[in-house]
Amino acid sequence: MKPAPALQKHFLQIKDLRAEEYAYLFERTRIIKTRFKNYEKYQPLADRTLAMIFEKASTRTRVSFEAGMYQMGGSVVHLTTGDTHLGRSEPIEDTARVISRMVDLVMIRTFEQAKIERFAAASRVPVINGLTNEYHPCQVLADIFTFIEHRGARGGNADPLACLQGKVVAWVGDGNNMANSWLQAAEILGFKVHVSTPGGYEVDPAVAGVKDRSCYAVFDHPLQACAGAHLVTTDVWTSMGYEAENEERRKAFVDWCVDEEMMAAARPDALFMHCLPAHRGEEVTAEVIDGPQSVVWDEAENRMHVQKALMEYLLLGRIG
Repeated sequence: MKPAPALQKHFLQIKDLRAEEYAYLFERTRIIKTRFKNYEKYQPLADRTLAMIFEKASTRTRVSFEAGMYQMGGSVVHLTTGDTHLGRSEPIEDTARVISRMVDLVMIRTFEQAKIERFAAASRVPVINGLTNEYHPCQVLADIFTFIEHRGARGGNADPLACLQGKVVAWVGDGNNMANSWLQAAEILGFKVHVSTPGGYEVDPAVAGVKDRSCYAVFDHPLQACAGAHLVTTDVWTSMGYEAENEERRKAFVDWCVDEEMMAAARPDALFMHCLPAHRGEEVTAEVIDGPQSVVWDEAENRMHVQKALMEYLLLGRIG
């Protein structure tokens, strides 16, 4: 087992890193993705092992982390709830102490944020949040990089964060883990989020963990939130773990389906994003998600590339 980094970092929510670190990560993502597209072998994580612990099932999280780690030269151990004693017969801290002595990096996709925080506190290796009830930081990393890729300046010397300054992101739907992570990103990176949710499903600023209320504005009607937006984004109406509320949510969210009228209210060059999986005809119409402003497939692929840059940074620090 290799020793833990002298300045070990975890990535449990967006506010765990500073703006300058995000600028570095997005530039590394660009470089790593370019190498991938050019079929250039790049394996800086040879002999490193990633443990992936899933208490919530996933398609994109598993494939993006597993493929990414293999492409970087490392190996992966995949664990599900049935494979571990996480939070059951063994304290979370004990599980963390054991697993982190055998691997170099841990990614956890679970329910309560408190569980991953406890694991990280006892871990001797970096821990990454693959999703919790409260936050989904890796997805927002991919979303922001996708926006930079489509709307940022070209060239290796360009500031990747410059294109975010003063921009407006419209969040339409549930005030969930994605909304919380978008608010944190806005506070750190200098853009604004227009939030529109049904009554009873608002973002809780205390849970989101934002101090600067000027980084977001709340709108009762989603059309108002979309007005002038550079990016319109949404998520499913019923997140994993809330399936018992499905019918109630269908009724409450009926006016929060992102449609062509909402996209028309945004800027003419506005992008549409969705973290997937999507339900056409519920949170978004087929015309929007399959339309010319949608970048959801680039967004999905970019999960892998930003996570490769993140793993490289957490294990090796800055390159060059």
